Amino acid sequence: LKPSDVRIFKRITMKNDAIIRFSVSLPEELLESLDRQIIERGHVSRSEFIRDLIREQIVEDRWSGEEEVVGVLTLIYDHHQKELSSRMIEIQHDATAKILCSTHVHIDHHNCLETIILSGLPAVIEETAGLIGGLKGVKFAKLTKTSTL
Repeated sequence: LKPSDVRIFKRITMKNDAIIRFSVSLPEELLESLDRQIIERGHVSRSEFIRDLIREQIVEDRWSGEEEVVGVLTLIYDHHQKELSSRMIEIQHDATAKILCSTHVHIDHHNCLETIILSGLPAVIEETAGLIGGLKGVKFAKLTKTSTL
């Protein structure tokens, strides 16, 4: 995309952030699909929806690079599984990724929910998440990718 490809209409300044308006041409069917997504996801406007999509793509791009990022590993596991808790802690202590914090919640008599916030290089975070998520007794593991924009 070249600057000449985007038609800038107006620059608005809000709290030291310049907001630039531009137009986007879409086929009618795609615009209708966009509007349905906006309603389903509860966005207040097309602009906010598009900003969120752009932010998501920037985070994805950062995770494919070599810059430090932050991830949140969400786990549900059977805390009665022999040595699972100690293996999880051992992996975290041995990890090259920085473990910033973890939260442990008892869901019921058998299941715990844990979130672990990690920072570091994307590959290192993904490796740590894979090691923990692959342990016997882990029922659910999802790494949520985040980054500063």
